[in-house]
Amino acid sequence: MSGCEMQMEGGKQLFAQASAVSIHTGNIVNWSRLKKKCPSSPSEELQDCIRETLEKWCSQISPDLLKEPPATLECTINQDVDSISPEEREEVKVSAKLFLSDPDSSGIKDAVKKACSALAVSQLDSVIIAPPPLEDGASLSLSHLQPYWEELETLVQSQSIVAIGTSDLDKVLLEQLYQWAQVKPSSNQVNLASCCVMPPELTAFAKEYDIQLLTHNDPKELIPMLSFQEAVIASIQDNLAYEWITKWVLRYSVIVKSRGIIKSKGYLVYAKRIHY
Repeated sequence: MSGCEMQMEGGKQLFAQASAVSIHTGNIVNWSRLKKKCPSSPSEELQDCIRETLEKWCSQISPDLLKEPPATLECTINQDVDSISPEEREEVKVSAKLFLSDPDSSGIKDAVKKACSALAVSQLDSVIIAPPPLEDGASLSLSHLQPYWEELETLVQSQSIVAIGTSDLDKVLLEQLYQWAQVKPSSNQVNLASCCVMPPELTAFAKEYDIQLLTHNDPKELIPMLSFQEAVIASIQDNLAYEWITKWVLRYSVIVKSRGIIKSKGYLVYAKRIHY
């Protein structure tokens, strides 16, 4: 068996015994420039990043890890991680968008904690929440949003986050959230794929209450369960990958304030094994 095959076997063995996996791509700004193809969508970019990160991680598995396989795998390539030094913290803005796949709101705190730890910061400047996709025919409502927003408010009060925002709310729902919330939304993302022009009533409300309107092109579900499983299979060669489901994905960017350029961008992905 070649060295590469042994490393792949080691990754397969660790995944087979783990109950959860945490993947951190590190800063993809540097190595994404070297890719031969440009991802056609945010989903494709994330799938590529997961596959590449797991392949690198497999190539660096230590024998000690195989002796005592952990229940939660931490798949990170340390040399790809650009942590923020205390000296440069004031010069950058750290923004994140959190995509939830699970109705359990407790994942929000875990995601923010992992992001702060990965970047060596005490707080994130802004976090936009994307709630779990709804069942076909269901409409997003305030009651659906409330548990996620309450969790974000707790993190603002504990100074883990400075500002919090929403995604894809129309004027009615944004107004309902604004009136109910203790910590008001500072921004609302609008998907221009479904709305090529900002609705005038939304623009007027946002202006009156100082809510920043942003645009995005993210799908409702950033990485479908099957796409995540396929990325694991491609990198680990593990057919048991179909037992894994994502719980949340956090995409972060570190922007140099004075120049408006992205210094760092990366993904944190948390998934769990389900037993049928």
